[in-house]
Amino acid sequence: MTLAAWLAYLDRIHPRSMDLGLERVGQVRDLLGIFPVFPILMVAGTNGKGSACAYLTATLKAAGYRVGTYTSPHLVRYNERVVVDGIPVSDAQLCAAFARIEAARQAISLTPFEFGTLAAVDIFQRASVDVAVLEVGLGGRLDAVNLFEPVVSLVTGIALDHEMWLGSTREAIGAEKAGIFRAGVPALCADPDPPRSLLARAAALETPLWLWGRDFTVERQAQGRWTLHLPHQTWSDLPAPPLCGDFQYRNAALALAALQCLPVQVTPEQGRRGIAGTVLPGRFQTWRFSPQVILDVAHNPQAAQELAHNLKSTYCTGRTRLVLGMLRDKDRVGVVQALDTLVDDWYLADLHEERGACREEMEPALAGVRGTVQWHPSPEQAYGAACTAAAVEDRVVVCGSFVTVGKILALQEDYAETKWDSP
Repeated sequence: MTLAAWLAYLDRIHPRSMDLGLERVGQVRDLLGIFPVFPILMVAGTNGKGSACAYLTATLKAAGYRVGTYTSPHLVRYNERVVVDGIPVSDAQLCAAFARIEAARQAISLTPFEFGTLAAVDIFQRASVDVAVLEVGLGGRLDAVNLFEPVVSLVTGIALDHEMWLGSTREAIGAEKAGIFRAGVPALCADPDPPRSLLARAAALETPLWLWGRDFTVERQAQGRWTLHLPHQTWSDLPAPPLCGDFQYRNAALALAALQCLPVQVTPEQGRRGIAGTVLPGRFQTWRFSPQVILDVAHNPQAAQELAHNLKSTYCTGRTRLVLGMLRDKDRVGVVQALDTLVDDWYLADLHEERGACREEMEPALAGVRGTVQWHPSPEQAYGAACTAAAVEDRVVVCGSFVTVGKILALQEDYAETKWDSP
């Protein structure tokens, strides 16, 4: 089958698209014999996971290691989820991995994400990577990625998201994220105010835990350069993170600190090259000029607040025209409220996806916003209307979900060939 046919098949063979738990996927792992010997860095958190994975990957590559990176969701092509040395794997590699899993699973039912996770680690094992970076899809404790054993666990920030599955408080969500901790295995948390549940989990397991502000800190210098302070060493003259936002210093620091816990060596100079060469589409990415077009996958209130901060810090003399499409299980009111004071014109788009929010579901969130509101049947049409109306001095911002940003990125004809490789 083609990759498109495989993905369509995976979408229909399990009764639920999301079914947290490790028993079924663990049985298939055992049948396949997927027991990686390479070290694994496991990354969980609400926001910042993708950035942390990008910094880890670029720095390990700069140090000369062959790196396998598994992230989700993708923006345009499924292949973006499974990357070896900065290059998305081929359709043929994914199809072969899916076929192996299908042959092994017998009557055991798997979700698409569970299929994808097993396929990624199987591909990394066959590619003989030196180290793998695995991003947790949802939560941590019951996520398929947590089936594998990390040599270091990373938690970025913790905020309210996926509340239907993870709980409605930071304490509940923190407990789920801390499910990736292991007894005696180093862990790091970059949240400035980590939930007590996360700290308690680390204490109960006797997990060596490095905390932001206590065990690793950043000292900012001129021109965006910075110094990383670690318990037993200091890395100085690091370049400004190429991903936009003050919080990116924290994500970069988390990545570099975590590398000190690995059984592989990374030098400060390699760290400088890695940070400088990090690339990650869709994170306050300036895509076009005249008018300026900014793409950002912010899809929950915390991420929207960071987007608002970046917009305030970016020079614009004209109007801000915002293209927004969201999933129905997200806090739509919280996202709109975070951006309302900055948006002059809203271009709302229906998302024709399984979890996509339609106009009737989005309308209550837009009640009382200060800007004008337009409704469009797709992100592409909303984006086209915003660009048509925009003057040279305006800016068009696309956000709300990976789906929304991905639809706009796909308009770039050569995106499918883009490697997003780090130097």
